[in-house]
Amino acid sequence: MAHFLRGKQAGIQKDFSEGLSPDLFALDDFARCGINSQVSAIAYDPIQSLLAVGTSDTQFGHGQIYVFGQRRVAVIFSLPRKASAKHIQFCADKLVSVDSKSEITIFSLETSKTLVSYAPPSHASALLTDPSLDYAFIGLQNGDIIAYDLDRETLTPFRVPNLWAQRNARTRMCPVISLAFSPRDIGKILVGYPDGAVTFSFKQNVAQKYFEYEVPPGALGGNAEVPISDLRRPRLTQALWHPNGIFVLTVHDDNSLVFWDSKDGRKVMARSIDTPNVDQPGVSPERPSSAGATGFKDPITHVAWCVKDNGDDSGLLIAGGRPKAESLKGLTFLDLGPTPNYQTSTWPMISKYFESPRRVSVLPTPPGGEVVDFCPIPRSTPYFGGAHDPIALIARLSSGELITMSFPTGHPITPTNMLHPYLSFVHPFVTKATLSAVDRSAWLGLKERRSQGPKFLLGGAEAKKALKRFEDRNIITTAHADGTIRIWDGGIDDEVENGEIIQVDLARAVGRVGNVEVTEMSLSGSTGELSVGLRTGELVVFRWGSNKNFGSEQPPGANEGPGKLTSITHRVDPGLKQGILPLTLLNMQQGPVTALKHSQVGFVAVGFESGSLAIIDLRGPAIIHTAHFSELLKANKRSSFFKQRSSESSSPEWPTCIEFGVLTLEGEDYSSICCFVGTNKGNLATFKILPADNGTYSAVFAGASLLDDKVINIIPINADSGNPASASPNAVGGLRNGIRVNGVVVAVTVSGCRIFKPATSKGAHRSWDDYLCDSATVVKIEGRGYSLVGLFGDGNTRAFSIPGLKEIGCSPINQIADMRRLADASVSSNGTVMVWTSPSEVGLFNVWGAGTGLRPSEDQLYNPQAIVPPRPTITNIQWISGTQYISPADMDLLIGGPDRPPSKRMQEQMRLDEQERRKAFREGRTNTNQSSDSGNQEGYWSYMQRQVTERTERLNLAGDQMERLEESSSNWARDVNKFVQTQKRKAVMGGKYTLIWEYARPY
Repeated sequence: MAHFLRGKQAGIQKDFSEGLSPDLFALDDFARCGINSQVSAIAYDPIQSLLAVGTSDTQFGHGQIYVFGQRRVAVIFSLPRKASAKHIQFCADKLVSVDSKSEITIFSLETSKTLVSYAPPSHASALLTDPSLDYAFIGLQNGDIIAYDLDRETLTPFRVPNLWAQRNARTRMCPVISLAFSPRDIGKILVGYPDGAVTFSFKQNVAQKYFEYEVPPGALGGNAEVPISDLRRPRLTQALWHPNGIFVLTVHDDNSLVFWDSKDGRKVMARSIDTPNVDQPGVSPERPSSAGATGFKDPITHVAWCVKDNGDDSGLLIAGGRPKAESLKGLTFLDLGPTPNYQTSTWPMISKYFESPRRVSVLPTPPGGEVVDFCPIPRSTPYFGGAHDPIALIARLSSGELITMSFPTGHPITPTNMLHPYLSFVHPFVTKATLSAVDRSAWLGLKERRSQGPKFLLGGAEAKKALKRFEDRNIITTAHADGTIRIWDGGIDDEVENGEIIQVDLARAVGRVGNVEVTEMSLSGSTGELSVGLRTGELVVFRWGSNKNFGSEQPPGANEGPGKLTSITHRVDPGLKQGILPLTLLNMQQGPVTALKHSQVGFVAVGFESGSLAIIDLRGPAIIHTAHFSELLKANKRSSFFKQRSSESSSPEWPTCIEFGVLTLEGEDYSSICCFVGTNKGNLATFKILPADNGTYSAVFAGASLLDDKVINIIPINADSGNPASASPNAVGGLRNGIRVNGVVVAVTVSGCRIFKPATSKGAHRSWDDYLCDSATVVKIEGRGYSLVGLFGDGNTRAFSIPGLKEIGCSPINQIADMRRLADASVSSNGTVMVWTSPSEVGLFNVWGAGTGLRPSEDQLYNPQAIVPPRPTITNIQWISGTQYISPADMDLLIGGPDRPPSKRMQEQMRLDEQERRKAFREGRTNTNQSSDSGNQEGYWSYMQRQVTERTERLNLAGDQMERLEESSSNWARDVNKFVQTQKRKAVMGGKYTLIWEYARPY
């Protein structure tokens, strides 16, 4: 009965929720935007132009792998167990991962499904794949190396025992730390152990050279500033090849970079980032540090040997190794320049090449950010350790954030329209996010034009989805820690027509780099305007437009004093041609911004923590009204209850919610533009905005009403139809014609809701039972009516009727939302709810849906027309000198062996052929697919036996070819040696005969 009385008390004669029933209140969970947990691994495939990002298993989410392509292409792979992604690598049409629980999982890029998982006999400590091979080489904790057949999805019989144990039998714990193929000889592998590195030959099945680094007494070592009198053997952390496949680099835990000759095993040189020859006694550091700073350097976490397109000009990109005292740390690039010719260069020339780089540069990172890993972005090929002619790189910071920068200049690259929008949640972290419903036609016209470099994520294809032409778009606005704001369409589980991201440069508009934390944002999508409130008290207003100073940088200038508007139209990125540009800035110096609303009709209202309020008319722009709630509400304390409450509480009062509307106030016979302001103490003040004689506007206080608790949302509605009574251009335009809007206000507080006619009417009220409300709004369900939808602290979302405020439905959301951040959630007027699920991920669901769950992505990742380029091979000089060339096909025979089973595709084809043969036999016809030279019809097992026999013959043939190649090389070397000896003998004998002839010649 109470809900019938509430309608009468609110002055509404109609039930706007009569078409809604409890069975219609069901959640449609349709999207997760962002990264669910901390990033732990990155991989890039230049062939398919895809980026993979693995996450850790934390309290916010399980570890999983995201694969991103062009535009909105995204597929999520779940790990088989609750673990973190440790290593991820692309290999042709597959993605291979090793998690923290040593589970090897193979995912198919073609079907976007998990193919197989494998648990090795020991802990997996290293992973190595190559796009030209169907095998994944896994380094184990016990020092062994095993090979897993990616195509046959089985373990091969191939196994390399602990190579370092063969050198030192006393070694107990010697896990494989790193694995690397020779860049030009796939038949050779570099294995890194804690005590040193080894080169292993597949074709000879032996360890060729061992590299063990020792620092003699009196030498600096990689991390010391003064010589140390002890003999040291720094532990190895990484081993990698020079692009020519001759030199080897070992990285050690004392930050030593040691270069070796892989042909004879000699050490070429040992150096640190700054000082060469750190393994020689008597060498002093080139950059002596202050006293007491010995050894205080960050460890080197990752090194990549980058090479240009010519395969000769190379350099080392190093993460870490910088002094801990440095505030601005970054990546170090040692540009070594063109490599000396090994056959014609002397040993001092080669040593000088590594000793004196052509250039040493630092690629800067954000202040306080330490790079723990990075992924180069090569232009075309995945070879040379994934560092062949990189155009950019993505670095992972210790905080879990990502940064993208160009290479080798190190200029920061914005992820806007370069990376998937989900990656922007960690690039850098999002500090605040809002959800707004924007008209589709207005959003389609907002396409930013900004100067950008070439895109490197071009793979994949988006799945076809339904096109919703008549619904408002779910626009997500995110504020980031670096002072950047991004605006993009989150979708409604449909086709996103305008998938571009709009970037707003807040830090540039304010005029400083740091201290730009955003507290409030308000987007007016129909007008292309945005207002942003900062914790430092500034209000910044942006407007869509064209940059008149495109291509030129303007000086920022100084800001005006308190209470004055500063024109900031010149503080625009010179690379932005068209987009959301800075308009004006207001600094009232009244504390952080606590409430903000940007209307569709050119008015902005902002509230501050000190209790002050300012209303701005953007037509000037000009401040048309300022007020302070401590003084404004003194004259409004009429009831004894209000006086008692006011006297008991001396805490300050500030605005918490602001809304604009067009309606008729209580006791008036005309409608006007109204500004409603709710406070933290439950007061709701109403201001009328009226036109002045000179064409400007003014605002006057119309009254206030006391509610029961903190106001979290104010929604003006039409009391006759239920439609929103917002301040839209059409509604304001109708005021000139005397149109009256019979409106009421739905005011939602933490502990209840009131529907009343402003400014002072009591109206109808309902208190929430045993729960508190964190966010709520009025939602329109097309063709059925309106309801009040709220998110509550007991982990449920509820819908209430209007105006009776009767509960219609209730559904749990605690399995989706992070309840600790429910106050930051947003409820859109179209029924879409955005909640935080982790520190870097939000979830989107619709409350009036069909109860469907989150569906997997149907985007396509694999492009079969993107062919894997041929692998670099040995040079002619290396081949002439006797180096045996091993092709990937030879590796198949060496690793897979003669008993390698047929592939699944081959088995499926054989099964279909056998079915066709039997069907043809039953029908009494000849099988057209049968080969013409086959005299009889071959069965399935006969075919398999023939395949194994042919494979064995090919393996024997390959062995014979190797033996003949070895014999030919030996004969050729012997012939060359014989020819040289003959020429020497002739030269000596020729000189002797000439001397005898000179003596015997008659005069």
